[in-house]
Amino acid sequence: MIMAFDHRKYRPAPVLARPQRQWPNQVITQAPRWCAVDLRDGNQALVKPMTVAQKIRLFECLVRCGFREIEVGFPAASQPDFDFVRALIEQQRIPDTVTIQVLTQARPELIARTYESLRGAPKAIVHVYNSTSKIQREQVFQTDVAGVKAIAVAGAQCVAEHAAQHPETQWTFQYSPESFTGTELPVAAEVVNAVIEVWQPAQGQPVIINLPATVEISTPNVFADSVEWMIEHMTQRAHVCVSLHTHNDRGCGVAAAELGVMAGADRVEGTLLGNGERTGNMDLVTMAMNLYSQGIDPELDLSDMRDIIETVEAVTEITTHPRHAYAGELVFTAFSGSHQDAIRKCLNRQRAPVSAASPWDVAYLPIDPRDLGRRYEEVVRINSQSGKGGVLHVLEQHVGITLPRWMQIAFSKRVQAAAEASGGEIDASRIAHLFDEHCLNVPTGWQVSDYQAHRRDGQVRIEAEVGTRHIVGMGDGVISAVINGLSQYAGVAASVEHFDEFSLSDNTAAEALACVQIRQGERTIIASAMANDTTLASIQAVVSAWGRLITETTQAATHEPNAEHCSV
Repeated sequence: MIMAFDHRKYRPAPVLARPQRQWPNQVITQAPRWCAVDLRDGNQALVKPMTVAQKIRLFECLVRCGFREIEVGFPAASQPDFDFVRALIEQQRIPDTVTIQVLTQARPELIARTYESLRGAPKAIVHVYNSTSKIQREQVFQTDVAGVKAIAVAGAQCVAEHAAQHPETQWTFQYSPESFTGTELPVAAEVVNAVIEVWQPAQGQPVIINLPATVEISTPNVFADSVEWMIEHMTQRAHVCVSLHTHNDRGCGVAAAELGVMAGADRVEGTLLGNGERTGNMDLVTMAMNLYSQGIDPELDLSDMRDIIETVEAVTEITTHPRHAYAGELVFTAFSGSHQDAIRKCLNRQRAPVSAASPWDVAYLPIDPRDLGRRYEEVVRINSQSGKGGVLHVLEQHVGITLPRWMQIAFSKRVQAAAEASGGEIDASRIAHLFDEHCLNVPTGWQVSDYQAHRRDGQVRIEAEVGTRHIVGMGDGVISAVINGLSQYAGVAASVEHFDEFSLSDNTAAEALACVQIRQGERTIIASAMANDTTLASIQAVVSAWGRLITETTQAATHEPNAEHCSV
């Protein structure tokens, strides 16, 4: 049955028969040359183009990131672009390590205007292009292969002639057969080689041949086949830098660029966070960080990811998706309980400094979030799907305490109930508050103000001042003595199911934490206490649990509503 969504109107992209392809056997071992095109390709994709001030801010961000080639505009196309290029040169904003690049169509008057904008630049890349695709030849320009080849050759000659008039600048020439992915490969090779013949890179003129997926029309492997084929049929290849400029129409811009580098390309153009026409350009952050995650130096500094995001969002007025690879707010965040538990355990084991001898190896985290300026506290966040491991991680990171497993289970149920009631995320401060409210806070009238403990003949005698109460008890140890004293005083008996005490981290004012779980019939109640005195912490934890039990019992007897407590 044919629906309105009719696939028959489309044709598949041509696929090369290349059993001799070699790129699948290649491995990327070093970063390509990078060229950031945010200020041109990225800018022309904006609803509201950047001002000169915004462009300068973004240019400086790109410089901080370590980009050595930056496409700064299309100066012959608009006065703002022209003015920006002039501002960079006249205000001496271009570092010695950076080469600016400008774009122009292969038309004499536009090329002349382009060189006018570059007057006084120490070095520059002049990027000239014309469209070569079959659909553009036949339906837009109404010409043939010879026609588009003639445009390319004339543009290359014009670029070289203008450069000769300004020998004070170090010129690099770049040519793009625009819509390369829609161009028959023999046609693309014929046009490219004609341009190379004009520029003669073998004689010392730096030349870049850029192969743009102006529109992404195929799977990345087909693009890689095309790149490999072009390199095999390119004249003076040893003297030419082969560059790629992929777009993201099929969502594969990064993959196409990576496979294209495997196919032999030397250089990659893209934008920070992928801003560009339609679905965007190749994302430089993603590709660079992909290399980094494989132990390859990307030769870029992306460590201050917050600064990059803030700058790009400010000048483009486009919000970064929270799941954006490496850069998004939530990409290193786990809400799932099993994921949180695995992350916490791996982080606890990753004690040695990370190095080649002790590499990063943490479940669900392909890279260390700290490398991008992120904190471990952001990794585990709590909602109704989270488990005890996540809750424990937050308490360890923000409160400096570790809970025994039995208490993790009991307290995580309280946190989950709060998350379900709110319908959203529970942040670290809320979790700390819940722990205080339901486990750590002392019931009214049950604060231990003083105690004395004496051991004689294998027995411990405890005398404790609890609010207005004077509790006296005997037992084999401090805990049993306190329990016996409380049971005798209140006439309410219960058994201790779990008891643990811990030394605390330097993040807390107290030195010890005690946790207890008591049972009376079907009811279980947990309580905790912190103190500089480990014995006091133990006594207070037991007293707090008993206080909650007695309060509950009294309320039940008088039919009052149950008070909040941390019970299971």
